[in-house]
Amino acid sequence: MFTPSSTQAPRSVRPALGRPAPWRDWAALGLLMFPVLLVAVDNTALTFALPQIARSLDVGGVQLLWIIDAYPLVLAALLVSMGNLGDRIGRRRLLLIGSTGFAAVSAATAFAPSAEWLIAGRAALGIFGAMLMPSTLSLIRNIFTDPNRRRLAIAVWAAGFSGGATLGPIFGGWLVEHFWWGAVFLVAAFLLLPLLAFGRVLIPESKDANPGRVDPPSIALSIVTMAPFVYGIKESAVHGFGATSAGFLVFGLVMGVLFVRRQQRIDSPMLDVSLFKNKVFSTAIVANVLSLFSMTGFIYFFAQHLQLVEGRSPMEAGIAMIPALLATVMAGMLVVPLVKRVRPGFVVAGGLTLSAAGYLVAVLGDHSEGPVFLLSALTVLAVGVGAAETISNDLILGSVPADKSGAASAISETGYELGSLLGTAVLGSILTASYQHNLVIPEGVSSQLAGKASETLAGAVDAAGTLPEPTSAALLNAARVAFDSGVHITAAIGLVLMAGAAVLAGVVLRRVPKAQ
Repeated sequence: MFTPSSTQAPRSVRPALGRPAPWRDWAALGLLMFPVLLVAVDNTALTFALPQIARSLDVGGVQLLWIIDAYPLVLAALLVSMGNLGDRIGRRRLLLIGSTGFAAVSAATAFAPSAEWLIAGRAALGIFGAMLMPSTLSLIRNIFTDPNRRRLAIAVWAAGFSGGATLGPIFGGWLVEHFWWGAVFLVAAFLLLPLLAFGRVLIPESKDANPGRVDPPSIALSIVTMAPFVYGIKESAVHGFGATSAGFLVFGLVMGVLFVRRQQRIDSPMLDVSLFKNKVFSTAIVANVLSLFSMTGFIYFFAQHLQLVEGRSPMEAGIAMIPALLATVMAGMLVVPLVKRVRPGFVVAGGLTLSAAGYLVAVLGDHSEGPVFLLSALTVLAVGVGAAETISNDLILGSVPADKSGAASAISETGYELGSLLGTAVLGSILTASYQHNLVIPEGVSSQLAGKASETLAGAVDAAGTLPEPTSAALLNAARVAFDSGVHITAAIGLVLMAGAAVLAGVVLRRVPKAQ
């Protein structure tokens, strides 16, 4: 494996008593998986608590959006800052601080008496969540100095992240069904107890030996870069691309330019932008972003197809995605020994090619005969994502010095967030626009219901429920036909993007040597 940093001292803070027994490393990895699973599950489980929250707290539409958006906005805004902070004060210390805060705020949020309390709690969870994810990946880089063990550990980490995201709907649906909406938050406090109890003993501390001075303007610029940019993406996903979303995106980009220029001028930059001059690092970041883009974008329309076209419940829809989860996990594990025989760049390119193939199945499949084609397409895509993101993460961490792993991990995590948001925003917006363009309202539908049906497939299903037969059936059929036509167009765009990314990875990463 291409690891230019392998000649440097990998652990800046470690007892000078020799290398600990490998079981301690794997035990440390086991503890690190708790926050990984927690953050991944938290991203998707809340969706199924929203109806109960709306009824229990009398939440308005705008407040409901902020309950959803407060967490990812704050999380994305602080990832780079927190990755840098972990390099300075110690990654384990930051992880334990974040875990303590996340558990405490989760417990308080579970019993929120008002929408304002809940929104504030979600924002606070974003602060502490930003401490968790960069810390876990950078600690893996410093715990597993052997490239083969590190590669396997990253595969486990990626499997936990993907698995948590897929299990979130099932887990969230079960908690809401058997308890109350607050259980979705309360369970976080219990999930973090093993880490808080044993983390200081089993997880070794690591940090940058020469961190330099803190630069508050850089921290501020990183926040005002990411928060508006992410909000602009989410705004375009919910309301379509317009003046508001464009304004936030442009403002975020301008602040990003100022941030980069400052990092190039100061002696102790918060983010070493020269990392992006490394083609292996920057191409692996692109592969990560597009892997998550393809996965989340596909799940966005597949989940709607299962629930609104096939009539599955949210939990049933989540269960239907388990094969894809298993495919992601297995692919991530299988590519670990594969890179000893095949150059890692070709593995990443092959994974992205499989993602493109998954979209190709969706383009060519007949969606009217059940979910078999879309499920097959998702499984193929999941294999590609599992392979590509495991090796791309290893390339990201292996191509930077160990004492900069926190910053590199934060960039990787930011790529995860952007990939997830872009997948939903870009492909979701295209799907919605195509649906609205292709929907033909049948005769007998009032203008009010026609307007509701024209917005989304969910609106059409609700409108059809108030109509008599055969008008109801006619509207449902028209909406499903329009939705499926949008899926074909969206999948075709995903196919082109993934194929292009595969070519880029194959060309740029082709010289990265095989693992030893």
